[in-house]
Amino acid sequence: MQQKTKLFLRALKYSIPHLGKCMQKQHLNHCNLADHYYNRIKLKKYHLTKCLQSKPKISELARNIPSRSFSCKDLLPIKQENEKSLSENMDAFEKVRTRLETQPQEEYEIINAEVKHGGFVYYQEGCCLVRSKDEEADNDNYEVLFNLEELKLDQPFIDCIRVAPDEKYVAAKIRTDDSEASTCIVVKLSDQPIMEASFPNVSSFEWVKDEEDEDVLFYTFQRNLRCHDVYRATFGDNKRNERFYTEKDPSYFVFLYLTKDSRFLTINIMNKTTSEVWLIDGLSPWDPPVLIQKRIHGVLYYVEHRDDELYILTNVGEPTEFKLMRTAADTPAIMNWDLFFTMKRNTKVVDLDMFKDHCVLFLKHSNLLYVNVIGLADDSVRSLKDGKLVPMTVFHKTDSEVLQKKPLLVHVYGAYGMDLKMNFRPERRVLVDDGWILAYCHVRGGGELGLQWHADGRLTKKLNGLADLEACIKTLHGQGFSQPSLTTLTAFSAGGVLVGALCNSNPELLRAVTLEAPFLDVLNTMMDTTLPLTLEELEEWGNPSSDEKHKSYIKHYCPYQNIKPQHYPSVHITAYENDERVPLKGIVNYTEKLKEAVMEYSKNTGEGYQTPNIILDIQPGGNHVIEDSHKKITAQIKFLYEELGLDSTSVFEDLKKYLKF
Repeated sequence: MQQKTKLFLRALKYSIPHLGKCMQKQHLNHCNLADHYYNRIKLKKYHLTKCLQSKPKISELARNIPSRSFSCKDLLPIKQENEKSLSENMDAFEKVRTRLETQPQEEYEIINAEVKHGGFVYYQEGCCLVRSKDEEADNDNYEVLFNLEELKLDQPFIDCIRVAPDEKYVAAKIRTDDSEASTCIVVKLSDQPIMEASFPNVSSFEWVKDEEDEDVLFYTFQRNLRCHDVYRATFGDNKRNERFYTEKDPSYFVFLYLTKDSRFLTINIMNKTTSEVWLIDGLSPWDPPVLIQKRIHGVLYYVEHRDDELYILTNVGEPTEFKLMRTAADTPAIMNWDLFFTMKRNTKVVDLDMFKDHCVLFLKHSNLLYVNVIGLADDSVRSLKDGKLVPMTVFHKTDSEVLQKKPLLVHVYGAYGMDLKMNFRPERRVLVDDGWILAYCHVRGGGELGLQWHADGRLTKKLNGLADLEACIKTLHGQGFSQPSLTTLTAFSAGGVLVGALCNSNPELLRAVTLEAPFLDVLNTMMDTTLPLTLEELEEWGNPSSDEKHKSYIKHYCPYQNIKPQHYPSVHITAYENDERVPLKGIVNYTEKLKEAVMEYSKNTGEGYQTPNIILDIQPGGNHVIEDSHKKITAQIKFLYEELGLDSTSVFEDLKKYLKF
């Protein structure tokens, strides 16, 4: 079973480029996705193509990167003796794996030399290169572009397909079972497609379009399993074929790769331990290539591109595992590379794929395959204070319409170098199901970006976290996620400092706030050395008793100290009677002072002014935070729905499915 499962996951992995292009136009749920790839697996009884049996290591991609088909002839067939009935709720991928397992024990071939371009899908059907309209790809209604038998090869098959940008030409690499030698044919697409040219011993090849809208084919020439030469060719009235680059070091080989967005063609020169990459401008392919980084012994790197930035997968520096780095496309040298994402130790990078808003890493750790999806769009904002990039995570239903009219719940913490908790609890699930947007702001003071990220948000830099939070909320609104009248903010414990400070400085950004065991009276707490945690937390907040600078700075942002008569959002506070970490006295004092300020402000407003609700809910017990309190959860959700004027009937019905009342 594990062997067959591995085969299926390989098929899914090798098909990701096709998936990425499909997803731009249509939505695929898990069931459709699984069925789509299951239908690409064809049973083969008498003939088995000798093709790539396992994906090459990343350092060996040059030899096989165009290849997209492989067999499982090396896998031992396993007979399942006792089949169990499938549950209706079984995961779609489990269903497909089971379908594979219950097929007759024959050998399988993954038919994957397939490319979607424009409104057509190009693939092999029998001994022909064909294309069909995208919506008819699974039918037998196709157009024959070229008959492979014309090459007079023994049992030829298509190993790779590339379509020219404007679909005037299609190129295909053709191999046979008994040889690694390959021929690249170029077919002119017209009412009667004809073979325009053929090139022997081609390894990798890619199309670009020049300034005159002329299609240019770049390809590498392979001789005796060595690939050192790069050629470029044009067709039609301006036909030419010229050698473009030759690698003189025999220990290196060369392969071509077009970045996912087609912006750059990369010339990758590498051996087992060292690489060098040159960029060819996809808009000006006749210009000289640009070197990213001259080869350094022991340094491997591979390049993708998105929005004028290069994403570089490399092993440079410590630890020796691969890491993802980023730099501007116009400053590609290694001294400009910034660390973007690190892998766990002992993690192998199988592959990287770039999408419009995400980077997908295919990884292997402890002999298990998994996928890591890194958000690239709207995943960070610039702080209003100093322009620092601040990570942010946003959840919402994919079918949500008019997000600007949806309620928003923002989460923040930003203290002690601790990551903001994003565990998906039942109450958060029902909110998303009911159309809410959940946003998590990873502001300075937390631990998401390491020790320096914490240092930049503590002591006399605490206001950085407040600036980050304000920037996150304004960016969400600016990007069309909700609006101030539908925006709520939540935090617990030390996160209350930033929430309380924002309520004082920018209350117009919020409609309602929920706080749990919040730290709101920083100054008085840190001056009271009889409290159990005061001395321990001097490194986080400062020592106002002995340092006037610390005292003045804390006064500047402390929520309790800065309450004033003005409009405030409605506030719901949950406190615990015997909480030793955040004394109840400080919370009560804050609540009373806030109510007084609200009442004073309301006296000077007109008749139509809606006074915000200030609620203090004191729970019995001594725990700092009781996460699973049903009473607490329902009270907070009820408060949010009432303040935003939303119907909470369905959300409480859904909540009952997860919580035992």
